[in-house]
Amino acid sequence: MARGRGNTALQLERTEHSHKPWRHITPRQREILKMVAMGHTNREIAASLDISVRTVEVHRFNLMRRLNVRNVAQLLRQALQYGLLPRNFGVK
Repeated sequence: MARGRGNTALQLERTEHSHKPWRHITPRQREILKMVAMGHTNREIAASLDISVRTVEVHRFNLMRRLNVRNVAQLLRQALQYGLLPRNFGVK
């Protein structure tokens, strides 16, 4: 079965997405990522951004899913690796 051009473009898009997941991080997710890296709880982040705790949880879930991580330690490691946080982030 021959594949059309559309399939190839879709495969390329999927490949790029899988190799560069940080490219699809939203500005709000970056904001929440920085606050997580600073050690803030979901409740503190929600209060600071004037959004619900559930909204913070959803943003964190989507962020972790995009970066293919299971916990905060992995999230921060990937964020540093992908340059989403500066290497000296949080150092005083």
